[in-house]
Amino acid sequence: MTKFTDLGLSAPVLDALAAEGYETPTPIQAQAIPTVLAGRDLMGIAQTGTGKTAAFALPIIERLAANPRVAPRRGCRVLVLSPTRELASQIAESFQSYSRNLKLSVAVVFGGVAAGPQVRKLSGGVDILVATPGRLLDHIDGKMLRLDQVEHFVLDEADQMLDLGFIHAIRRILPMLPHRRQTLFFSATMPKAIKDLADAMLRDPATVAVTPVAKTADRVEQSVIFVEQSGKRAVLAEILRTPDLGRALVFTRTKHGADKVVRQLSEAGIEAAAIHGNKSQAQRERALGSFRTGHLRVLVATDIAARGIDVDGVTHVVNHDVPNVPESYVHRIGRTARAGAEGVAISLVANDERAYLRDIERLIRQSIPATDRRSEAGKAEPEGAGAASQKNQRQGGRPQGQQRPAGGGRPQQGRGGRGGAPGGGEQRRGHGGAEAQGRHRPDGRRADGSRADGEMSGMPFMQKPGRPAGQRPRGGRPEGRRSADRS
Repeated sequence: MTKFTDLGLSAPVLDALAAEGYETPTPIQAQAIPTVLAGRDLMGIAQTGTGKTAAFALPIIERLAANPRVAPRRGCRVLVLSPTRELASQIAESFQSYSRNLKLSVAVVFGGVAAGPQVRKLSGGVDILVATPGRLLDHIDGKMLRLDQVEHFVLDEADQMLDLGFIHAIRRILPMLPHRRQTLFFSATMPKAIKDLADAMLRDPATVAVTPVAKTADRVEQSVIFVEQSGKRAVLAEILRTPDLGRALVFTRTKHGADKVVRQLSEAGIEAAAIHGNKSQAQRERALGSFRTGHLRVLVATDIAARGIDVDGVTHVVNHDVPNVPESYVHRIGRTARAGAEGVAISLVANDERAYLRDIERLIRQSIPATDRRSEAGKAEPEGAGAASQKNQRQGGRPQGQQRPAGGGRPQQGRGGRGGAPGGGEQRRGHGGAEAQGRHRPDGRRADGSRADGEMSGMPFMQKPGRPAGQRPRGGRPEGRRSADRS
């Protein structure tokens, strides 16, 4: 069995790993570390929880230590781009832990907090900078940061970057980087849009894929419960009272929905907290800290905020809202069954979410069984209705009342969202409809001048002619409601 001592890491780094209790690398670490140490560009395809951070942080630290020099003033030697504040903080903490025996400086910048301390930290230069794209561009536009001395560039969670509409920001940042650099590109999924971005960034990269694309986490018991939308509250409370539940992550599609679920659980006598883009950084850190220590057993999150949640001991993931982007399902249930443990993933599927369930099953290439859990309070569908629904969706049918568009395909739900192949055509899934609606300018700003950084709440969408109010297009958002979480 491969050990960290077999990967060419120096004594200071090995001592830091030993202090963290790490001895055996994960598959992606064992494959990526020697490649990055050799100086090659890398495309890494791996799910959340597979050890991606150490796969790029450890060899980068080694290369910096082997080539010591003063960090450039108002610059950095390493730039890591992350989609969310929580993930950025987590990556920065990992760099600090692994380089504890070396004299390397680490800084993290993201929105939602005062910029002054970040500016002061950057003024003298740092070895390693971890940042979200919007706040990074704010510092660059304010002449507080330059990227012409970057030696190593890491784009982490690339698929989520595109989901958040960061493509314009990334395209602005890339020309600011020196041509001679090492680029490391990590993504959990590899749709065409991500592949195209990687091809534009990488030079003769090595590819490391530790799991098949769209493969769900092993050791997760998956199931669905067909239930009316109005009955989800009671069914969720019933699930969260399960005796074997340790820590549970509950996912909603919107920030408003997360807050509503927390209120409903409180009324049912279940303590929970929400984490999403409308919460202050202090509120997010308190909620996540309580969940990590076990003082809080239930955390309600949106997809974007959850990208930075790296907590062992999550026994249950409950999809209160079925994700309208199939890849998000893979990320969600990957939050349980970590470090060899087993986990449970339950999705509450209302009638208008069955098309999303079919998309998920098509992506993961398996059918998710329906449970026999029944709750009179939850108004779960009777046995016959549930069985008929399952048969209908397995055969590619549609719930009654949904219209089949001309030429086959999905229910007619308007032109927004994920029309066409990923990354192709007029509207990409990753944009969430934002660019198509004209909310983002090519410089990465919204129409009101604010950053599309995934750190501020969105603007309500205008109703399009010919689309019933409240109808949700595939990959889009309910019309007339606030945009999905941009944490």
